[in-house]
Amino acid sequence: MREAMRFEVLGPLRVCRGDEELDLGFPQQRALLALLLVRAGRPVLAGEIVDVLWPGRAPASAMNVVRRYAGALRRLLEPDLPPRAPGRRVLRRAGGYLLEAAEDEVDLLRFRALTKRGKRAAATGRSEAALRHFVDALGDWHGPVAMGIPASVREHTEFASLERELTRTARMAADAALLCGGSELVLPHLRRAVELDPLDESAQAGLVMALAASGLQAEALTAYERVRRLLAEELGIAPGPELTVAHTRVLRQEWGPPRPTAPARPPHPTPTGTTPTAASVVALTAASTATPVVALTAPPEAAPTSAATVAPVAAPSPAPGVAPATTPKAVPLTAPPPAPAPSPTPLRPARLPADVPVFVGREAELGTLLRVTDAAAASTGAPATVLVSGMPGIGKTALAVHWAHRVADRFPDGQLHVSLRGFDAAEPPLEPADALRGMLGVLGVPAARMPSGVDSLAGLYRSTLAGRRLLVLLDDAADTEQVRPLLPAGPGSLTLVTSRLALSGLTASGAHPLHLALPSAADAGAVLARRVGHDRTGAEPGAAAEIVARCARLPLALAVVAARAAGRPDFPLSAIAAELRHAGDCLDAFADTGGVPGLRTVFAPSYRRLPPENARLFRLLSLRPGPDLTPRAAAALADLPQRRTRLLLDELTDAHLVTEHAPGRYVQHTLLRLYAAELTAEYDSPAERRAALHRLRTHAATVTDHHPTSHGDHP
Repeated sequence: MREAMRFEVLGPLRVCRGDEELDLGFPQQRALLALLLVRAGRPVLAGEIVDVLWPGRAPASAMNVVRRYAGALRRLLEPDLPPRAPGRRVLRRAGGYLLEAAEDEVDLLRFRALTKRGKRAAATGRSEAALRHFVDALGDWHGPVAMGIPASVREHTEFASLERELTRTARMAADAALLCGGSELVLPHLRRAVELDPLDESAQAGLVMALAASGLQAEALTAYERVRRLLAEELGIAPGPELTVAHTRVLRQEWGPPRPTAPARPPHPTPTGTTPTAASVVALTAASTATPVVALTAPPEAAPTSAATVAPVAAPSPAPGVAPATTPKAVPLTAPPPAPAPSPTPLRPARLPADVPVFVGREAELGTLLRVTDAAAASTGAPATVLVSGMPGIGKTALAVHWAHRVADRFPDGQLHVSLRGFDAAEPPLEPADALRGMLGVLGVPAARMPSGVDSLAGLYRSTLAGRRLLVLLDDAADTEQVRPLLPAGPGSLTLVTSRLALSGLTASGAHPLHLALPSAADAGAVLARRVGHDRTGAEPGAAAEIVARCARLPLALAVVAARAAGRPDFPLSAIAAELRHAGDCLDAFADTGGVPGLRTVFAPSYRRLPPENARLFRLLSLRPGPDLTPRAAAALADLPQRRTRLLLDELTDAHLVTEHAPGRYVQHTLLRLYAAELTAEYDSPAERRAALHRLRTHAATVTDHHPTSHGDHP
């Protein structure tokens, strides 16, 4: 029987065969092994190996040396290998080399697998399971990665990025621990993280909170003061939003989960002096679907001399009853020539997209936003952040923009808006550095004064906002790390973040979660009436109700159909309803119309971001004949283990592509299911679909045999 191998790179570089630790040879041979381990299971091109092993100028014989080291490693790992045999460990692949090893043999692979499980658990609110997975993952971390190889090699980005990956997991573990208790379990890992990078504010914030939650409040305050001085001495900046929030929560002894806010007060009077009612407060709109760009433009008075241009404002997607907003042209951003003079007085930006004129319902959500806004406006501590999340087309951007306009006058130093392009159909997500440069430009900071790195830009951004109260709208976020550098640090500011993902890391850091569900049928009907005219819906109430039902109350679908109806004022609504009825099991009736993006256009970015296994399950779920299903039924449908299927369902839930409407019961929105059905017809063969349905029916029969009264898994 072959002895077990164990590879370790998350600390000192070690390889053991059974109980024997192997001698890994010359320093550069060890460096080659470390590089192959960091990329375990993936080929490393020979040219990359040369660049890593010889950071300066490589010798002419470098390729021969690499081949010699690879051969030596092959013989070391497989001593019984016949001469010139290829072996099964160090393999030649695509002009390079690959280390083949199982997940349980390599500490890094185990770490990544456990971290992935922890992220899934955190995304679905299972904090205790998330903490367990994160702590187990970090148990393999024993110090600076790949110790024992030349220091010049360890400085390569491959190893530096791995240490950042370890630090991020420690930070996620800290967030999970705050939600469920057990912060003392993550303290050793957080201490190690800040030793590696003392200027990592996210890790330092996690350490401050974990110390306080472990009963070490004095040490937490000392840790904050230490990093505050370090940031001032090394970078000349004040602590960022995460550290500021952590410090404030420690002072207030609020290191547990965020507490609910005070009961809602009546909304503030409107400009006319009347209090909005359900009829006059309009809050249901189409989701954010316009092509996102950095929504920052320079005010005319800020533009005389240079040529830097910031992208134009992205208007929110049209709501039912709202004509598509035009996008303002980009305005040249200019800056005075650099001079050794004090920084100019920051401008007062007013960069919100146009508000939507039709906005119905959302009373509960508006109440939540009112409570948070009141608390932010009265606060002398940390700024407030609200995360608005929900499925594509549900109206996240419209709600955020509408509320931002209602309360803009409560933030006297201005408003900023950035479209982060997290789920843009044509462009990649916006880099935090680009967003920061755009915001600094609008705030009047000359381009010549802007540093290059994200941390330095974020420090300048916070310094520019010091002592000011702003409202910041960060639309269509891709993930938590994209958002964190953009959060204001000063008290009295409010940040609204929208995303299709749950962003549990942001919530764990103190953001207020606001999940958008479907509007009521009454509110959806009111939207249709406002868009096409009350006389038309009043004359054909049955047809109007059918349109709302066939749109499945999704705001974007209502916007598409309402735009078509408005463009045909002489058509009866019954004709529009008949078109929807006859469209069958496809989304043709919801194609792009009159500037309103169609459902395929909006759904596609969410689908494209799914890993292959998740995407396949999403498609196959559309084959389910009934309204919902359990993880066991989904596992049969996809021919996957039940535990694995549950994790995939949790990830789809986090992306708001399925909903766990009851414990252990998952459902797709009607229109998402139609989209999934179109995809499975395109990507899954008829034989694959028949086999999936056969497995589902077999599973249902088994459930019936064992539980005659059960009906939940029947197709």
